[in-house]
Amino acid sequence: MKHFLASLCLLGSLLHALAQCTVPASEFQLEGDYLIGGLFDIHHVNSPVYQDRPEAIDCSSQPFIPSHYRRFQSMRFSVEQINNSTNLLPNVSLGYEIFDHCSDTQNFPGILKLISVNGLIQPWGESHKKLSKVIAVVGPSPSTHTLTVAPLFMLDFLPMVNYGSSSSAFSTKTRFPSFLRTVQPNKRIIEVIVRIAQHFNWRWVAFLNSDNDFGIDGRELFIKMIKDTEICLAYTNSLNHDTDYSQLFQQIEAQRISVIIVFVHELIAEALIESAIQLNITNKVWIAGDSWSLNKKLPKEKGIKNIGTVLGVSQPVETIPGFNDFIYSVKSQNQCQNTGQHKFCNQVCNCSSQTAEDVIAADPSFSLSIYTAVYAIAHALHGALQCGDGKCNSNITVYPQMVLAELMKSNFTLLNQRVEFDENGDPKYGSYSIVFWNSRGDAEEVGFYKFHKSVNFFINNSKIQWYMKGEVPTSLCSPECPVGHAKKQHGIHKCCFHCEICQNGSYINSTENPYKCIRCKETEWSTEASTSCNLRAVEYIPFTDRGAILIMVGAWALVGLTFATSVLFAINYNTPVVRSAGGPMCFLILGCLSLSSLSVFFHFGKPTVSFCILRFLPFLSFYTVCLACFVVRSFQIVCIFKIAAKFPKLHSWWMKYHAQWLVITVAFLTQALLLVIGYSLSPPKPYNETVWYPDKIILGCDFNLMAYSGPVILLLSLCSLCFIFSYMGKDLPKNYNEAKAITFCLLLLILTWIIFATVYMLYRGKYIQTLNALAVLSSLYSFLLWYFLPKCCIMIFQPHKNTQQYFQGLIQNYTKTISQ
Repeated sequence: MKHFLASLCLLGSLLHALAQCTVPASEFQLEGDYLIGGLFDIHHVNSPVYQDRPEAIDCSSQPFIPSHYRRFQSMRFSVEQINNSTNLLPNVSLGYEIFDHCSDTQNFPGILKLISVNGLIQPWGESHKKLSKVIAVVGPSPSTHTLTVAPLFMLDFLPMVNYGSSSSAFSTKTRFPSFLRTVQPNKRIIEVIVRIAQHFNWRWVAFLNSDNDFGIDGRELFIKMIKDTEICLAYTNSLNHDTDYSQLFQQIEAQRISVIIVFVHELIAEALIESAIQLNITNKVWIAGDSWSLNKKLPKEKGIKNIGTVLGVSQPVETIPGFNDFIYSVKSQNQCQNTGQHKFCNQVCNCSSQTAEDVIAADPSFSLSIYTAVYAIAHALHGALQCGDGKCNSNITVYPQMVLAELMKSNFTLLNQRVEFDENGDPKYGSYSIVFWNSRGDAEEVGFYKFHKSVNFFINNSKIQWYMKGEVPTSLCSPECPVGHAKKQHGIHKCCFHCEICQNGSYINSTENPYKCIRCKETEWSTEASTSCNLRAVEYIPFTDRGAILIMVGAWALVGLTFATSVLFAINYNTPVVRSAGGPMCFLILGCLSLSSLSVFFHFGKPTVSFCILRFLPFLSFYTVCLACFVVRSFQIVCIFKIAAKFPKLHSWWMKYHAQWLVITVAFLTQALLLVIGYSLSPPKPYNETVWYPDKIILGCDFNLMAYSGPVILLLSLCSLCFIFSYMGKDLPKNYNEAKAITFCLLLLILTWIIFATVYMLYRGKYIQTLNALAVLSSLYSFLLWYFLPKCCIMIFQPHKNTQQYFQGLIQNYTKTISQ
């Protein structure tokens, strides 16, 4: 009886223990109507394993990664949650076959088992009589691992829904037709990193990447994206287990780089940051990729604050309902698991020391991606089995390509987020969080980046505690140029330059091209160191200008005076004063003076081609006649009083053939010919003076001095001859000294144009036209006032001097004087 009772107690204890320890045969396997393959690197091969014979690696002997074990549990939880719900796959159970995929080259037994049927792999040319229960695969994580094994799944169009491989290569559907992923491709995270650098104006950066497909792809994308920005890649290096971190940091310090972008996997990041702490690397900004930005170990390392400020880009951390309860349940069951059971290669986890709290506290990165991947497969299976009304069609034979087709059409909501894939199998949803490692050792969210439909980027700068105590660190090869300076690049990097100031008449547009000073248009001006040009003030002398009005009134007065003088001379035509002044030649001179005054009016108003032609044409033409008349007149005076006695034949020839009119006609025709030639070669045209005044445009006329040198030389020649002849007669009788009057007029004429030429060399403003018109008018008045006016006064106020007897007396007295 005692033994019977003892047996009952022993049986009761055994039954109680069995009741508490009802667990699956392995965490890596779960039976079901359809299986999902899983590839997770729970352990990681740090360094190459050298063997003397081909064999699969034992992953459980490699370093254990808590965050990856958490991902492994995420897949198990997702399948269990789907099975516990009757909404998605009613009367259908999902199972899984998971392998620890710790190596990209020595983990093929697990891959082969996933694509085999009853241990056999069927040739692809034969029809599949038996189908594997595996309808899709989740994982693996590193891009290099995926690139190695993906071709084996692509051949049968077995869907791979990846949660961690972000290399750009997987977006190529011709190579990976059945590949989809719930993690963003590298292009997206590099976009965020570039935006962060631009946000804080960091232009001189280092980029450290893993020496694998993931890291190299990220670096190539980064170089491509910063091509048209102001960011320069000052230093780059690929990191592996053999990297000499001491030498690496020496090179970074030598380049004076303050911002380091670290695009590596978690274990390499840990080795890098720990080396930085040991080597006392300080005052840096570290930008972490999504593979290690939520690392739980590094933020609590002793000395982590000394290395500077750590920012990171991560997937948004979403709380998955029920996950924590699942982990507590799993860890309590594992206390009773029979570890002696046989398991398939790499379906063993030496993780008994991991408590539920350890798993929950591990880096949550990619957990949401795994959760989404499993649900995407379940929704695809839902579509393939035509599930609805609480049941699925069990008569349908599900092929992997059917699941793939449904996956590409995915459109469902999970945790308030719409899940869809684009034509490349990349997610059409999601965003990134921007995190900062705060003083408590937590990754605090300080911003976000949403990139679907409309890009939305935000960083709360006030939440970031910089190592510079409030000031945002700078990272520049050369300090920014002052306003109005252009950058002159030296070396191979556009970020390294010296500054040159933009001179007058140029400006710098730093937004469009900070490396070149741009010349202003002719209608614009700028001062030194300008960032834009201003419109020049257009100036010319209008007809309403006071000075212009006075000069034009003077010109009309000249015309009136010449007319009055002509009338007076006509009335007294036969008197000695008129005959001694030139007789009929006086009327020609007075008429030409009036016609010459026409030039004055064309110096005002906005210049046109006709205005420019008429500005000097009347003056040059008719003033030539005036000068020719005075040359002849001064020559006659000298000839009559001095040459007649010595050269009587010359005097008779001159008088017989009226040579004075011949000289005047030849002078006029010569000047007309020269003007026609000059105007044909280079006709005057409006000209904008922009050199003398940078802020003004002086409207004037362009005259080619070479083309008009002939008419000017002719005028100067006539003026010189006139001066010579008149000077020769300076000792003639005082009351009859026509030569002195002509000499004085010529002196005034020469003085006027010397003054104008001097002013023209020093001043080119709009009033130069007024001065030019004044010089022309002064040239006309000099002869009218000092040659004709005295004779008018004699005729009006001293008529007794305008008699034949008076003039004969003067001549007789002069003749006696010179004969003595």
